[in-house]
Amino acid sequence: MNARESITVNVVAIEQLTPLIKRFTLALPDGAALPAFHGGAHVLVSMQDGARWYHNAYSLLSSPHDTRCYQIAVRREEASRGGSVFMHDKVSVGSQLAISTPANLFELARGTRRHVFIAGGIGVTPFLAQLAEHPPGEYDLELHYAYRSPEHGAFVEELKSGPHAGEVHCYAYSEGSRLDLLPLFANLPPDAHVYVCGPQSLNDAVYETAGMLGWPTAQLHSEQFAATNTDGRAFTVVLARSGVELTVGEDETILKAIERAGLSVPSLCREGVCGTCEVAILEGEADHRDQYLDDAEKAAQKTILVCASRSRTPRLVIDL
Repeated sequence: MNARESITVNVVAIEQLTPLIKRFTLALPDGAALPAFHGGAHVLVSMQDGARWYHNAYSLLSSPHDTRCYQIAVRREEASRGGSVFMHDKVSVGSQLAISTPANLFELARGTRRHVFIAGGIGVTPFLAQLAEHPPGEYDLELHYAYRSPEHGAFVEELKSGPHAGEVHCYAYSEGSRLDLLPLFANLPPDAHVYVCGPQSLNDAVYETAGMLGWPTAQLHSEQFAATNTDGRAFTVVLARSGVELTVGEDETILKAIERAGLSVPSLCREGVCGTCEVAILEGEADHRDQYLDDAEKAAQKTILVCASRSRTPRLVIDL
């Protein structure tokens, strides 16, 4: 994969959408067009807070047909590593941010017309761009959007008044409206592709339901900008060029083990999203837990993202 470039953008508008979610509009200082993207793409936003840096991935929710600006939505997470709180408390109109060029791990699958989107909370954002990119009739698109209560349902009014309003189904848990996955899957045509973005519990529920019904995993797609569980059995990692051999503990990542030894590896997101810490595998087999490599690249066992992935073999030799 190619390295992603950094772009300096101005924050030109901020909207408070719900008590916890803000929408940020970003544009180049000279007003030129930003790089093109397709629905499902995300950017990595880098934020400097004094001597500290935060690097968070956010889906682009604006229309791919208008690249005069990008829009992202940020949910305030008090228990996070700090990036969302920084965006809410310290970023204002006129602030400058560094973002990466767009990358896309969540594009529509080719070869079928039927695409079903399942969103939980802030996980609706990539689907907004998907819907904006494709006019009614181009594909059979369907969105199921679940959220806690009406005041937390960001974008509901926009979706209900948009061109795909007839294919948007909203579920507010506080009002007793629940997304029932079993009948949803049971009524899908066999060639449909299903996409889920939201909390881990929703992603797990979608995959478990699909598994119960024998749904092909190749027709399931998920995205979540947080590292999956990085724990596992301890193993040995060998840094071939450095001649260093380390034990990676049950509750630490390869990256943390390397840093514990006083060494460093470039890593921005630290959640298996940006690809900055990708290194070559020389010996052993990776247990891939990132969201950056595609299925073919993971199967090839040529590289590993040391911030999130582990080893399936007791010993892993990497090109560091």
